[in-house]
Amino acid sequence: MGKKRGLFQRSLDGVEVVGNKLPHPVTLFAILALMVLLLSAALSPLGISVEHPGEEGEMVEIKNLLNGEGINYIFSSMTDNFIGFAPLGVVLLTMLGIGIAERAGLISAILRGFVLAVPNRFITLGLVFAGIMSSVASDAGYVVLPPLGALLFAAVGRHPLAGLAAAFAGVSGGFSANLVLSGTDALLGELTIAAAAIVDPAYAEGMSIAMNWWFIGASVFVLTLIGAWVTERIVEPRLGTYKGEYEETVEKLTSLEKKGLIWATVSIVVSLILAVLLVVPEGAPMRGTGERPIIESPFMDSLVPIIAILFFIPGLVYGIVTKAVKNDKDVAYQLSDTMASMGMFIVLAFTAGQFVAYFNESNMGLVLGVYGADFLQSIDLTGIPLVIVFIILAGFINIFIGSASAKWAMMAPIFVPIMMQLGYSPELTQMAYRIADSSTNIISPLMTYFAIIIAFAQKYDKKMGIGTLVSTMIPYSIFFLIGWTIMLVIWMLIGVELGPGAPISY
Repeated sequence: MGKKRGLFQRSLDGVEVVGNKLPHPVTLFAILALMVLLLSAALSPLGISVEHPGEEGEMVEIKNLLNGEGINYIFSSMTDNFIGFAPLGVVLLTMLGIGIAERAGLISAILRGFVLAVPNRFITLGLVFAGIMSSVASDAGYVVLPPLGALLFAAVGRHPLAGLAAAFAGVSGGFSANLVLSGTDALLGELTIAAAAIVDPAYAEGMSIAMNWWFIGASVFVLTLIGAWVTERIVEPRLGTYKGEYEETVEKLTSLEKKGLIWATVSIVVSLILAVLLVVPEGAPMRGTGERPIIESPFMDSLVPIIAILFFIPGLVYGIVTKAVKNDKDVAYQLSDTMASMGMFIVLAFTAGQFVAYFNESNMGLVLGVYGADFLQSIDLTGIPLVIVFIILAGFINIFIGSASAKWAMMAPIFVPIMMQLGYSPELTQMAYRIADSSTNIISPLMTYFAIIIAFAQKYDKKMGIGTLVSTMIPYSIFFLIGWTIMLVIWMLIGVELGPGAPISY
């Protein structure tokens, strides 16, 4: 008889089985879109209606999308639903800038250079910090930092798996924290703005993808400290002394790479100065005219192309200096490769765009938001307890569905209106979601890069499997979730804006 599996292992097996039975996100959105159509036809005859929260006295009913008018809408709007899917354009544009920086080697060089420059006594802090900051380059951190962290720890006589775990915690658990705006802000922000428009289009018009900037910036330092503490006080002692061997060495930056970094730094400083000149001086072309001329300005409305440019220029300069970019053809090919890597997202945008559009057109999101808010008020679930329950719910869902954009595309049209009805801003709802999504990434066997992390770990422990990796990462997940939630609660109590023009209350 084989060894009896414990409750923890059986639970992980259950998560894996359930998760693997779920359809692909592309198929899932197609199914959800069909369900919306069927539900609209079933609920419309019931005469369910609510008062529009943004228009006093205006009653809203569920529309039937399978009658003659609805069927015409389905076919005539299909292209617009795809092209108009909120995150599609902003993500593709952002990735054009980030893609050249990644493929020219700038992102990898920055991460390696930073971690290698950190003194030994600060390696853990530096590794977690670098992991958190790596989210500016989308998924590059998953490939670069965990194996680098393992090598660094082994080189100084520490357990390599502790270094791998610290890097993985920073990259994945801290994915929604950063000092600068990234593609994640654009992706989730556009979905949140679209969801807010269901209730209050005028409010949504004034929202920005930078809605969580102040909070995610402060989160970097909180999560870095938590990640380093968990590594040194819980994970590393549990792993014990490493008795294996390793032959690899840490690849240091070449003189050409260092030269490339210097010129890339010069170019980003010049670019930032030019960006400041566009908005800060009186009479600047992208400065606003209201009481807050910088926050409420054309500059803030143009953050997506500005972010793309601020990545593109240093990426191009680095590539030219290091000979990774020799001519315009190289630039075109690297941009093309970046767009090719976005193929799955584009397909997802088609089915997700139909679901979101049908959900809004049927008025089901608005009706559900009003009824959901009334229900939560009736059971007295509001305020901080409501936010905590939402974080726990979103974190649980994340264990089974790995894609942050897919989950938020499903959840935002429901939860953003509900929270707005209860007096909480869309910006707060998005931040609560981001906390939950990031904190439980590292314990989801269905997370895209989970198998790659296991492969990296097996270089040092041949027996490493899903259960072992999850058990190693659970302390990070728990402490990130608790610490980050407490931080959000304190933020709510103080009432500080989450980002430029992004209040706690609606």
